[in-house]
Order: sequence, then C-alpha cells, then structure tokens
Amino acid sequence: MYSNDKRIVITLDAGGTNLVFSAMKAGKFIIDPISLPSNAHDLDKCLATIVSGFEQVISQLDEKPVAISFAFPGPADYPRGIIGGYLPNFPSFRDGVALGPFLEDKFGIPVFINNDGDLFAYGEALGGVLPEVNARLRELGSNKQYKNLIGYTFGTGFGVGVVIDGRLNRGDNSCVETFCLPHSTMPGIIVEEGVSIRAVQRVYGEKSGDKEHNLTPRDICEIADGIRPGNVEAAKEAFATMGRTAGAAIATAVTLTDGLVVLGGGVTAASRWIMLALLNEMRSKLHTLGGDEVNLVQMKVYDLDNAEEFALFAKGEVSTVKVYGSERTVEYDTQKRVGIAISRMGASQAICMGAYSFALSELDK
Repeated sequence: MYSNDKRIVITLDAGGTNLVFSAMKAGKFIIDPISLPSNAHDLDKCLATIVSGFEQVISQLDEKPVAISFAFPGPADYPRGIIGGYLPNFPSFRDGVALGPFLEDKFGIPVFINNDGDLFAYGEALGGVLPEVNARLRELGSNKQYKNLIGYTFGTGFGVGVVIDGRLNRGDNSCVETFCLPHSTMPGIIVEEGVSIRAVQRVYGEKSGDKEHNLTPRDICEIADGIRPGNVEAAKEAFATMGRTAGAAIATAVTLTDGLVVLGGGVTAASRWIMLALLNEMRSKLHTLGGDEVNLVQMKVYDLDNAEEFALFAKGEVSTVKVYGSERTVEYDTQKRVGIAISRMGASQAICMGAYSFALSELDK
C-alpha cells in the first residue's frame, strides 16, 4: 500500500528483554536494527533507553522522520498513548505512563502506539497474507476477494488483532483480546493457559511424566521430529493439544468476523504438529437439543498453505440459478469459506509493517 511512499517512520519492537529500533521507508527497513536492553524493571532507565534508541536511529537518517510508531504491551489507552495496568514484562509501567505524549515532547513528531497483536494483523492485512491470498485467487481465475483478517500470535501469550475492510479494529476501549477467553476443555481457566509457550511445556511434562524438564517449545518440536531424545508422542500431543485449544477460540472469532486467519509468533515454527488438530477442531460439529448437526464454523475452513486445498478454496462451488419470470440465468458461488495460513513475513516484521502503515494512514486522514 505504501511501497512508493518516501516518508520515513521510526519503529520499535518492544520486548521485556530487548528493545529493537529501526526505520522504514517505502515499506522497507532502511537501517540495520539497533537492539538495547529494555530495563523494564526501572522506569527511568527504560524511558532513557527508549529515547536513546530513537536518537540513534535518527542520527543515521538523511531526513527527518514523519512519525514514531510501534507496538507496546497492554493494557493501555492506545489512542492517547498511555500505558498502565498489569504488565508482567514491563512492571515499572503498571502505575500508568503517558509514553506517547512523553515521546512527542522529546522528538516533536506524532507518536502512534498500538497492541502488538493489532499491528501484526494490520501488517498482514496490508502487506502480507491478505494481499497475497487475493492475488493468488485472481491468478486462478476466482472472483472471490477478502477484505477482513484476524491475526493471532502464538508465543509467550495468545495475542489477536482484527482488520475489517482494511481498517484496524482498535475497539472502543483499546481492549480487543483473546487471551482471556475460556479454555475449551478446562472450565474456569483462560485459553492462554492452553495456547502459549508455557502450555506446550506443561502438556509435554504431563504426558511424558517429566514435569521438571527445562525444554523449550523448539526442543519439544525437535523431539516430535525425532531429531532430539525425548518422548516423541508426548511432544506431538503437546502441540496437538495447543492446536485443538487454539482452534476452538479461533472458531468463535472467525464465525463473528467472517475473514481470513493468519498465525504468527515463535511457536508457529512447530505448525506441522499444530495445524491438523487446529483444523480438525475448526471443522468439528455441534448439535441442537433436537439432535440436528451444526458446523462449529459456518464456513468451510481451508488450509491455505496446502496447494491442493488452496485450489479448492479458489474454485468454490459455482451454481446457476434462473431469474424468476424470465429465461435469464445468473451464476453465483454457493460455498461460504474461509482460510487459515501461517505468516510468511514473521510476526516481528509484520508488526513493524503494521506500525509503519498505521502511522501513514493516520497522517493521511
């Protein structure tokens, strides 16, 4: 969308351990990333580090940036740029910090802050999965085009972002969330306990009988692949359990928003052990009290990373109907369908793309 735009936007990937700064122009990074320790436990040090990082970026630019735009963990009042509340990775921000206004005073340019899940979805909607899928559909002769996208991040937590008709849905309270939805098989427990790094580790420990292990999801994936010693079946089940749990949550959201789904985040590196269970859950059935069978998702769900399924997704089911009172007929696609894909860009790049695009779209209003 902004591939020919000459304006420069400074970006930041804010993690509890490191802050990674960069700058984008025409939809591409124009400097090497600058990584600094977050110092998230100390507000003065953290803010000083953020200012220093942005100053180092600006010192490498040939022209003044038009905005600063980045993701920061919530809860927050993102439109006002105020961060505050329960932030496990940034404990020094819990009492409330007017981060956006602070940076605007320091640098004299607009500052835009959003949730990382929101910016992941926005980046994928403008420069990732959504335009790629629509282009492939056109190449295959399909008239079907998608405007809505739900983005999920699988990592430390379970994040989400929603784009409707090309516009990021920030909600009325900056509170579009998925982590706190109910777990599908553990009553009274949040879904994030089943869709996260700790969830994979916990289930592997339970299924293997080794609850004291220190394995990462990457280690567990290598066990599932058979290239690392360990309990292979427990490793596979750890990811399958996550897939089923995520699938139930995603099914609810996709039924309400009726858009494509993209998955990102570090745990998607094990997607070969996650996706089958996730898709099976989304394709599962419910029943009425009268015994009638109902699809959990009212649209047919396709794996867009599978070439054969994508071909069927593009084809649909075209039917011909006669116009009442005449001999004229019209064709229409009777198949309602959605698709799910793994991010090609990766979550970090998609978030930066989302931050860059969001800043320019706001400036252009």
